[in-house]
Amino acid sequence: MSGGFVEVADRVHVLCEPLLRINVTLVIGDDEALLVDTLSSAVQATELATAVRAVTDRPLTLVNTHHHYDHCFGNAVLAGNPPRPVYAHERAAEALRDEPERLRREAYDEVRVEHPGLAAELADTPLLAPTHTVHTETALDLGGRRVLLRHPGRGHTDADLVVHVPDVDVLVAGDLVEQSGPPAFEDAYPLQWPDAVADLLRLTTARTVVVPGHGEPVDVGFVRAQHAELAKLAWLIRAAHTGGAPPERVAAEAPFGARAALTAARRGYRELNGAI
Repeated sequence: MSGGFVEVADRVHVLCEPLLRINVTLVIGDDEALLVDTLSSAVQATELATAVRAVTDRPLTLVNTHHHYDHCFGNAVLAGNPPRPVYAHERAAEALRDEPERLRREAYDEVRVEHPGLAAELADTPLLAPTHTVHTETALDLGGRRVLLRHPGRGHTDADLVVHVPDVDVLVAGDLVEQSGPPAFEDAYPLQWPDAVADLLRLTTARTVVVPGHGEPVDVGFVRAQHAELAKLAWLIRAAHTGGAPPERVAAEAPFGARAALTAARRGYRELNGAI
């Protein structure tokens, strides 16, 4: 896997997968290491395992920031046999346990045109559901290093987790924060997303390094600016819905570009109508 891991803080390493610019974060303690997200396929996960072992030989615990394919389909390879612990929010674990073929089909449909090679890999990848679930908050001890897993509320999905490494002021935000493109709203709760980002911001300081789901690590100023855009989008959705305007009206005025904003507006209308 080109590039390998880059150390962004003491014993916290980030690898950016080049195809979809997915970030994987490796947090090393005295006794164990924590791997946040496992990429999209068994092929990618096998390469990722080699990259991990070039940095550490400590036993791995895995975390999925949510249940989208590009963050968890590598679980089976990286957990090993017998499997090491895999943590996720309880709804993400439920989706992977109860609906793996739906998740696989949706992932295949999403990538088959632009990335047919990855689509073929997805079709042959065994899926492993998380073994340990988080409701609101769970603390892990990696040996001399405490890591917090927190569900900040509905946002990018209904099952997002952030990972806080307080001793070095690093926050792994998953797709609640995006750097390489606009936020993705297909499974989102755009009216609640600003509150989720506000929650994760409470874990930050002026010096925090924030690892987004995709793209380059960012500072808190970037996250605050994205929070403001998400809040503006939520306000526009509510105002348009109240005024009886179509979602297309929101897309013409909203942040993040017309395509992303239209998806967000349609999801937001469904929220306001009680459909999700």
